Amino acid sequence: MLTCEKLELTQGAFHLSADVHFSKRAITAVIGPSGAGKSTLLLAIAGFVTAQSGQVLLDGVSFTSLAPGKRPVSMLFQDNNLFPHLSIFENVGLGLGTHRKLDAAARCSVLSVLDRVGLLNMADRKPAALSGGQQSRVALARLLLADRPVVLLDEPFAALGPRLKDEMLDLMQEMVVQDAGATVLMVTHDPADARRVADHVAWVADGVVHAPRPTAEIFADPPKGLRGYLGKMG
Repeated sequence: MLTCEKLELTQGAFHLSADVHFSKRAITAVIGPSGAGKSTLLLAIAGFVTAQSGQVLLDGVSFTSLAPGKRPVSMLFQDNNLFPHLSIFENVGLGLGTHRKLDAAARCSVLSVLDRVGLLNMADRKPAALSGGQQSRVALARLLLADRPVVLLDEPFAALGPRLKDEMLDLMQEMVVQDAGATVLMVTHDPADARRVADHVAWVADGVVHAPRPTAEIFADPPKGLRGYLGKMG
């Protein structure tokens, strides 16, 4: 279980409190209005934002003091963080560590994960030669190769069209959660994303990360703030 224990985040006038648990081997959609602190929460868990107090734990063990690269966390941003000068093979290989020279076994692992996401025949290409959906698959392959128990998704598929986005959500659910057994936090502005793949939804508003609730339950009986948000979404 991933836990934010009495976590307090402050940036100027902005403040966010999180004292919540996130279910293991499940997807929790993190929903809230713009500026509510959804991305800040993920950045704090990943170690890119320092909390003023509190801690982050996995299965009861705190990793709050660890540097980002040492945390049991992989994070995927909207731009996929692909290096344009590297091949798809090299970009995916970074999931094994930026300073690691790939031996034969590691190279086989990269090729295997590229095959799983349907890009084995594109291993030598550069990111610019791929479509948006294919670039998302490259980023997903790197995530799979990193093989960390917590995966944080900050709207990585938001720029894709509806069909491709649904395809990537389904692929993420299958490979990252069902196959790899990761715990996923997924920031989204689209309730349809949560309804499609999320087991739980955490509502973030007014400086608080509220305890996640089962997806069907929270949409059937949303709290006041979420009800207003859903109304504005149309």
